[in-house]
Amino acid sequence: MFRKTVRNARDYEFTWSLNSFILNRWSFPVLFLLVTAASSLFADDQTLIDFDTEIVPMLTKAGCNSGACHGAAAGRGEFYLSLYGSRPDFDHTSIAHRFEGRRVNLSKPESSLLLLKSTETIEHGGGTRFDLDSHEVKLISTWIAQGAQRHQLRILKSFEAQPQKQVLNKVRSKIPLSAIAEFSDQSSRDVTHLTVFTAEDSSAVEIDSVTRAAKVLRPGQHVVIARFLDVVVPIVLILSADSEQLDLTNLQRENFIDEQIYQLLEVLRIPPSPPAGEAEFLRRIHLDLTGRLPNSAQIVSYQNDKSQEKRKRFINSLLESEEFNDYWTYEFSKLLRIRSQPQDSVGAKTYHAWLRRELANGTSFAAIAKTLLTATGDSHEVGPANFFRTVGGPREQAEFVSELFMGSRLRCANCHDHPLDRWSQDDYHGLAAIFAGVKSGREISYITGAEVVHPATGEAAIPRIPGEQFLESLSDGRDDFANWLTSDQNKYFAKAIVNRIWKRLMGRGLVEPVDDLRTTNPATHPVLLQLLADDFVKHDFNLRHTIQRIVSSAAYARSSQTLPQNQTDLQYYSHAIGKPFEPEVLADAIADATGIPVRFGAASQDLRAIQLFDSKITSPELDRLGRCSREESCESSHATIGGLQLMLHFINGELLNLRITSTDGRLAKLLGGGKSDSEILEDIYLSTFSRAPKQAEVSYWENELSQINRTQERRELLQDLFWSILTSEEFRTNH
Repeated sequence: MFRKTVRNARDYEFTWSLNSFILNRWSFPVLFLLVTAASSLFADDQTLIDFDTEIVPMLTKAGCNSGACHGAAAGRGEFYLSLYGSRPDFDHTSIAHRFEGRRVNLSKPESSLLLLKSTETIEHGGGTRFDLDSHEVKLISTWIAQGAQRHQLRILKSFEAQPQKQVLNKVRSKIPLSAIAEFSDQSSRDVTHLTVFTAEDSSAVEIDSVTRAAKVLRPGQHVVIARFLDVVVPIVLILSADSEQLDLTNLQRENFIDEQIYQLLEVLRIPPSPPAGEAEFLRRIHLDLTGRLPNSAQIVSYQNDKSQEKRKRFINSLLESEEFNDYWTYEFSKLLRIRSQPQDSVGAKTYHAWLRRELANGTSFAAIAKTLLTATGDSHEVGPANFFRTVGGPREQAEFVSELFMGSRLRCANCHDHPLDRWSQDDYHGLAAIFAGVKSGREISYITGAEVVHPATGEAAIPRIPGEQFLESLSDGRDDFANWLTSDQNKYFAKAIVNRIWKRLMGRGLVEPVDDLRTTNPATHPVLLQLLADDFVKHDFNLRHTIQRIVSSAAYARSSQTLPQNQTDLQYYSHAIGKPFEPEVLADAIADATGIPVRFGAASQDLRAIQLFDSKITSPELDRLGRCSREESCESSHATIGGLQLMLHFINGELLNLRITSTDGRLAKLLGGGKSDSEILEDIYLSTFSRAPKQAEVSYWENELSQINRTQERRELLQDLFWSILTSEEFRTNH
């Protein structure tokens, strides 16, 4: 069939009166007849079409207002829509009034550019969005025929997608999805046909766009996001990994953590690994609480303790140690991005010392957060004042604060309302307005009357507590925000902190990423996350208490050795998840194992890497290991540790080779002390793996050593042995 289309809207405007010549000779008459029929069909129907709740979701369903189309900040073809219809007032103006109103033709709805483009009767870069004879075309035509008005007949009050949660036992089972909306006019409507259902992982869940049925393709817990208007809700689909039921009622439970972990494992039918052995647990807990390998004396003492309470006593002793204070100051220094400023390291040193003191004293983390958020003064003398030297301006401060203390990506609401969360542009720029008065530099002060511009209005943004209320007072709004944030009733603060602690100890957050807590990114164990948050609040936001609670659980003490049935599990805690050493921890571990410390510029030789107050202190070795600069968030950087670059450095670099061969190192002293091969093996394994060598390992190395006669060859073979251990995954991982 011959087809000729208008190339763009300008062509269409130029040939408005000649459209019969440029439109598809067949499609235009068809569209005309269909629209005319629809108009006559609705001519006697007094029911008005509601733009906000009928037309807008239709455009969302068709993808017209997505970020890849007209919902982009730059629009498409000079046609702009709000992202996913979040601002229907803007959308109505754009459709009905902009472009001289020619996107709708009230006298000839069939000639409306809105219809001609979306049906691709004339050329459309977005392709065909609606079929000519579709319900959507009929409804839009009727709305235009009725005057293309925005009547605001009803307001969405609630939206529910079904099933909210469903457990399946068979791969590729089909689950019908549906949605119901409640409106302010007391009506309840089935809006399934207007709801956008999207699988969070399309490789795990397949959604039929016609039947609106979901098909789960692999075992696990999966999320489907349902969107209607500006509301998004999750649907959780769980597919069991095995057909046989699993009963874990007889397994040991230390606290509420284990109950929640076992419940989901039973549903998923994933058996847990057995408890970790004593050597494995000792190494894990020592690294997690102090960032350091246990020494030989600690290992022997722990092994000789036969009492039932030895783990509990050991945990408590580590929690009260100075090494705990050092390591967790390091962890929170990364979180707060403590680093020196250009030509100024004094502030960072003061900041770091203050933070360590607060953690050592067991100060409530709510109090720490409140002090940081309201700080003023000379940053060289007032440690927390340096908090406002971390990022650049008020918008950056709003993003940093919301991600740090709320676990929320408010940054996604800068240019438009957050597409997957509740945050609006008012929330983003309102929080930025709270920080607008902060004057940063060496001296931190607050100036009333400072403002930021709201891009949607072009006027000063009104200070606002996100998701809650605008602030009327002209005084420092940081106090109001800090009080709201650290309140016992706050929905975000406690969860954001305990989720990060959980990830540090368990290898994966209950919510991932940890700075993206939202209903459409649900926790793997939502009840557990809430229980941990409630427990944190109940115990006055005490970090040690929550850490102790987690490491005392049976889930934490599980072996990292997998079973055939749980080896693919990376998020349900059926076994311990290995955690790669952070760069500073790895540097300290190498120093401890070899007996040769790592040097850090002009810093004291007695300092461990995790004790450095400034991430910019000179250390080529830490840089090669992948140290985070703290210019941006460090929360995912340690996941990239390793790879080819690190292995090349291990092979050719000085970090390992000089320490292994040094005459002052561990191996040289063992050889010089006349130790036997078996004694050297024992010492090296204890100092690196925190365990004695297995019989197979002893047999292998003794056989290799037995074939060597010369002292130099023996030394070189033992150096190779030491190198192979230090480069192994077992050494570089807390498992």
